[in-house]
Amino acid sequence: MSRLHHENHLVSRIGWLRAAVLGANDGIVSTASLIVGVASASAESSEILVAGVAGMVAGAMSMAAGEYVSVSSQSDTEQADLARERHELATQPEAEREELAQFYVKRGVEIELARRVADQLMQKDALETHARDELGISEVTTARPVVAALTSALTFAVGAAMPLGLVLVAPSHSLVMTVSIASLLFLALLGAVGARAGGANVLKATVRVTFWGAFAMALTAGIGALFGSAG
Repeated sequence: MSRLHHENHLVSRIGWLRAAVLGANDGIVSTASLIVGVASASAESSEILVAGVAGMVAGAMSMAAGEYVSVSSQSDTEQADLARERHELATQPEAEREELAQFYVKRGVEIELARRVADQLMQKDALETHARDELGISEVTTARPVVAALTSALTFAVGAAMPLGLVLVAPSHSLVMTVSIASLLFLALLGAVGARAGGANVLKATVRVTFWGAFAMALTAGIGALFGSAG
């Protein structure tokens, strides 16, 4: 007897991977940019540290709130669709069965076989079948607001801690350069790890995240230097 072929699909990682990579990336970019901008204005180390910590806390809370609201909206839409589908299954099951069969026909299944498949699947769990095949809602892709919010907040804080820790150890005269270079290395590593975990192109993801991080830090450094000299 041959063994069943078991596959691990990367789509199951989409929800938490998106929130984790986005949170850590924002944590590094926003905090490093803030530190570089404040340091370029010739601020004291204590002021830079306070600004960095404040940015980390505010950013983590902002990420959590933003993810929660966004994913909650998605969840509300999913629940509304499921409620409507549940009502239609209760009031017009034959029409729903034919509708499901037509989805399979469009995928290349003959009409009679499609109707038999629809019958069997609906006998097992009609709502789950329609949610998956008609609405595209499944256990893997369903919205989880709390998980997304906590993941984003935690990973933002972890990402922010990287450049923030450099403020404590880097010499003040080379703080801007040290934070900038180290943060770009962190971003490159994050981009590579995220791409690897998601099965994407590692080089493309690394270059993309590093470029935008460098752009953000260069912009805030310029603004900090401008206002520092003006003051």
